[in-house]
Amino acid sequence: MNPLRGQRRRIGAVLGLGAFVGASLLSGLGPAAAHQGGSHGAQIGEPATPVPVERPVQRSERPQLGTSVEVAPDGSLQAVFVEEGHVLLQRSVDGGLTWSQSVRVNTEPEAISADGENRPKIAFGPAGEVYVSWARRFEERFTGDVRFARAPDGLRFDAPITVHQDRSPVGHSFNSLRVVAQGVLVLWLDGRHRVPEGSAGEYRGSALYSALSVDGGKTFAPERKLADHACQCCRLALARDADGATLLMWRHVFEPNVRDHAIARLGADGGLESIERATFDGWQIDACPHHGPSLAVSADGTRHAVWFNQRDAAGRVFYGRLAGGRVEGQRPVGGERAAHADLVAHGRRIAIVWKEFDGERTHLRAELSEDDGAHFRGVELDVTDGASDQPRLLVRDEAILAVWRTAKGGLKSYRLD
Repeated sequence: MNPLRGQRRRIGAVLGLGAFVGASLLSGLGPAAAHQGGSHGAQIGEPATPVPVERPVQRSERPQLGTSVEVAPDGSLQAVFVEEGHVLLQRSVDGGLTWSQSVRVNTEPEAISADGENRPKIAFGPAGEVYVSWARRFEERFTGDVRFARAPDGLRFDAPITVHQDRSPVGHSFNSLRVVAQGVLVLWLDGRHRVPEGSAGEYRGSALYSALSVDGGKTFAPERKLADHACQCCRLALARDADGATLLMWRHVFEPNVRDHAIARLGADGGLESIERATFDGWQIDACPHHGPSLAVSADGTRHAVWFNQRDAAGRVFYGRLAGGRVEGQRPVGGERAAHADLVAHGRRIAIVWKEFDGERTHLRAELSEDDGAHFRGVELDVTDGASDQPRLLVRDEAILAVWRTAKGGLKSYRLD
């Protein structure tokens, strides 16, 4: 018997989960078996060696700009994004002013999701190991699997593996990645519990699953379900609690169909310790807004968040401090067209960044607080009249940096002072 089953039942009662009315918005079929090889891929400055992995059908579409950037243990910035079926990695040693040539993470091309909500992720081990995860797409809409590759020496990537054991014809996507005390943790949204059309009963949204590797990403233990009824197309937000534990925030489907947010605290092995409701806007919508939250914890343990919801009949980005089942200091961020905000906490400094369309151009804007979110001052960082990714925030050498990738300007960094 699963030891978390009883805990999930108790958690479900607290959140008001259970049987939901209405059909799931997920559909599709068609995943295939993944290659589980361990041969090396590309190394910086070396040609790629072909690796026989499955190649799903590619589809022509708009440019995929979804990019993740993290600070490596050596202080460099490392970014992952997608071009022509390959996850590419670039490195910057000068805070994002210049970037190295791209390294291929997967040597054989795959159809990969790389929009802002569903982009590749990167994390680092204590000895400089590089871990990358992404969502591979299949021909049918809303289907695919979660992929993972590792570079034990920080340079050469092993052939990708599929993280989960489930091969049912559904969507496994919107992955997130974290190095925890016991290993490498991958989390994702999973559609395996969707009820087939014409069947009795209904299941709204997706389940939230995780899998842990205790051998540096060589293999993953069987996946486990953390929660039912997550909103199926919003990114997951990860943060480190004051004591180092992992916090997970996501848009959740509360009864009867309210799309607010929940926060879970995870143990050292990535297992579920607790879960609580985080926002209380009461947005009832039978659809996914494709707009996930961001979460950060300041030095005194205060949880800060930004999220998109509808409140008082207006859809806006909001900032607030999450405390004991309530939200303090909630207020709108930016104007009516503000979107896809991110935030970071460093000591008592809180930074928020977002993009905002004025009808012709998209602006990159930010706010900075020096007093733990009590007061903010705004700043305009950049503008583009082309396509753009969602902005990200990170801390490097005591400086807060915003990073933004645009179709015309590429990947740039902006220091927030």
